[in-house]
Amino acid sequence: MRRLYDCMLSWADKPGGPAALFGLSFAESSVFPLPPDPLLLALALGRPKRALWFAGICTLGSVLGGALGYAIGWFVWEGVSDFFFGHVPGVTPEGFAIVQDWYQRWGFWAVFLAGFTPLPYKVFTLASGVFQISFPVFIIASAISRGARFFIVATLVYFFGAPIQSFIDRHFNRLAWLFGVLLVGGFVALRFLR
Repeated sequence: MRRLYDCMLSWADKPGGPAALFGLSFAESSVFPLPPDPLLLALALGRPKRALWFAGICTLGSVLGGALGYAIGWFVWEGVSDFFFGHVPGVTPEGFAIVQDWYQRWGFWAVFLAGFTPLPYKVFTLASGVFQISFPVFIIASAISRGARFFIVATLVYFFGAPIQSFIDRHFNRLAWLFGVLLVGGFVALRFLR
């Protein structure tokens, strides 16, 4: 994993860095074990004025990769499930059972939380197809959550530059969970206040 991580970050100093970011974001949504956030951060820190552009690349790659994961789950899951359960980190039968329960309870919000927080997004993309979640709902939840995740990081780098890196590194998981809980809590509160 460490070699993969180092290889991924090495793209930050190469002309093909944005293409690598797109490819990594695409692959992470269904099969690749590492999230694109470190490469996004490295590229954004290298060129802070292009940080939002990099976030857009990352978001587009991630949502399109999520659509591929959805298609794998919908069309070919029976034939490939053993491969995913045996070889893709984070994809387990137990994880699928949890995801199915979440979908039955929360639908859109299950995909949103997976897209925004450190939960393994690939499990949700594959499971969305397996459990035949509404594709438009899946795409909208993915685009909003993945976009929010990547654009928040890019915006912080755009405005604060290098000093923000250590803060993001130390607190990203907690901040992502806090934001997700607050956002969902706000919508739940609005629902009950009607």
